[in-house]
This record gives sequence, C-alpha cells and structure tokens, in this order.
Amino acid sequence: MADREGVMNAGRRDLIRLGAGLGVAAALPGAARAQDFAGRTIEWIIPMSVGGGSDTWARFHLPFLNRHMAGNPTIVVRNITGGGGINGTNQFAARARPDGLTILGTTASIQFPFLLGDPRVRYDYANWVPVLASPTGGVLYIRPEVGVRGPGDIAKLRATTGLKFGSQGPTSLDMVPALAFELLGIDVQVVMGMQGRGQGRLAFERGETPIDYQTSSAYISQVMPLVREGKAVPLCSWGSLNDAGELVRDSNFPDLPHFAEFLQAATGRAPSGPAWEAWKALFVAGFGAQKFVVLPKSTPANLVNAYKEAFRKTIADAEYREKRGPVIGEYNETVGEPADRAYAAATTMAPEVRQWTRDWLQRRFNHTLGRE
Repeated sequence: MADREGVMNAGRRDLIRLGAGLGVAAALPGAARAQDFAGRTIEWIIPMSVGGGSDTWARFHLPFLNRHMAGNPTIVVRNITGGGGINGTNQFAARARPDGLTILGTTASIQFPFLLGDPRVRYDYANWVPVLASPTGGVLYIRPEVGVRGPGDIAKLRATTGLKFGSQGPTSLDMVPALAFELLGIDVQVVMGMQGRGQGRLAFERGETPIDYQTSSAYISQVMPLVREGKAVPLCSWGSLNDAGELVRDSNFPDLPHFAEFLQAATGRAPSGPAWEAWKALFVAGFGAQKFVVLPKSTPANLVNAYKEAFRKTIADAEYREKRGPVIGEYNETVGEPADRAYAAATTMAPEVRQWTRDWLQRRFNHTLGRE
C-alpha cells in the first residue's frame, strides 16, 4: 500500500507541475485497421443525466470522435443515472467487454466515492485504461434577488436565510461547493437527490435553489444566457492550475476571481486549515483532471491505440478547437503519457485528507459512506 501511495503521489506531483493544461467483435493483431470499426456501433456510457456538464462534454466530442475513429462507426451516448453516477459506472465495470464497443466517460462525481472508499463502489480505476483526460472549471452563481454581487457582500450573504443548493449526493462533485460554503461561513441547506447538475440548474431557474454552480461546459452553454438576461449573478470560478501548480484565474472567466481570491477577500485572511486542504485535494481530482474516457484494461492494445489516435486527432482538429470555447471551455485535453499521469493523480488521495473528509461527511451530513 505504501508503494502504491508513493507511485500515485508522484503522479499527483506530476499533474500539479503540468497544471491545468492538463469495435470489433474480436481483437486483431497489429494496428487497428480502418475497416475494423466500419459498420459497428460504439456505446459511450455517461453515468449522469442529459443536459449536465458530463453529457454536454460527451456530446460535443461525439461527432469529432466519429470523424476520426477508424472506420467511422456509429457512436451513441447512453445516459445511466442514479447514485450520483455510481450506478452507471458499476454497470460499466460489470458488463463492458474488452472489444472496444463500450467506453465510459468518468467524472469527479464518480472519482470522489472511489477516493473516499465508498462501499457502494463496485469499480476500480486500476481496471481501466484512459484514452483521454479532460480538465475543466466551474462557476458559482446566485439569484439576483439575494442582492449579493461579490465578496464585499459576505455579511449579507451570511445573514441570508433559506439558501438552498441542489446536490447529486454527499460524495459527488458537489463536495467542492459544500466545502466552499463551509469555508465562507454561509448557511446553505444542501438538498440531496438531484440526478445531475442539469437538474440542479433547472431547480435554480425555478427559484427553488437560490445558489448553484455548474462545470464550465454547462455554465457556458446554459447559464451564461441567464447571466445576460439578469437571472443569475456569477460570484467566482473555482479557478485553474498553472504550470507551477498554483491556483489562478480560469482563463475562460478572467473577470471572475478564483475561489481562493474570493475566500480571502471575504474573510480577510489567506485560506488555511483542514477544510481548505480537503477543498484543494478535491479540486485537483474534481477539476484539474476531472473527466476521462476509459476502456477495460484488458482491451487489446490495438483497439486502445485506435481510440488514442482518434482522440489525438480530435483535439488537434481545427473545427474542434474553433468550437470548443463556447461549449466546453478552452481547456487542453491530453492523450498518452500526460493523460496517464493525470489519471494517477486524480484517482488517489492522501490518507490524512481522506480521513478528515470522511469525518466531515459524517459531521456535516450525517453521512456514512455507502449510504445515501
């Protein structure tokens, strides 16, 4: 276990140095031939609801993957909801065959339960191989009638009653905003049971949850129109990691402070303490290397390499680079060794941070891992 922690911690250090920039029925020997996937249908499992950040991200990539995949197969996205993403991921782990015809899009909401040792998890990241790694960002926003415009309004925000936030579950990516609320000292009722961030956004639009966040892809496509219409007020982005591993402003939202800036301006002191260390660790796993496309580890190398080559061509595609900003944000996705390092970093957690976070879940939500 100590050796594994050492290797994985090295992977985390590599990712921090890198920063934000970060089917066939039977396998054939040698390089995958173009006709191998011709006429085949590939199922892309997204264990989250339609309309959320993961769904938006997958559907944006889909036509480019189809364009560059050997044989131009049909690729369909299949959404499997429930358990904050655990249900669909468990199904992939149990049923996906190593034939290249089923891939999984992971996200932090399924990485977090794995990191924390949630017994509902029936999957192991060690059993998969990544073919694409994708960082992202996120933005925290609030309804205009609350009357809060920035960190200078923190006293008003703390005095506001009835704040609610729609969450997918206590061990989902929504741990990042929940810890942010605690660090800011604001009283927010975290309402569990949302089937995805898309459902959380709809609750916000109906006025049921006055404070919300979305990952960059959904924020850009679904929330920025609300901001322009005066129906939402952005407070801060979560930020990005630069090449030195420092938290900096997200280049997609340069006018917004990153969370550490917002927190320091609101509290008058530099962030510190165990809650801050937990927030940082979850930010790395949840945003610095948030999403992956994976195949079963036993998938033959020629098929894995076919996917890597298709995604390598996708992220170099001029049309992809032109269109990605308004849909998923300007984040540099990676393939090959950089993706492998990101994968190692995003799927490990320091033991002391893991224990503090487990204790916090019990204290804050009366949540014992394995029970919704």
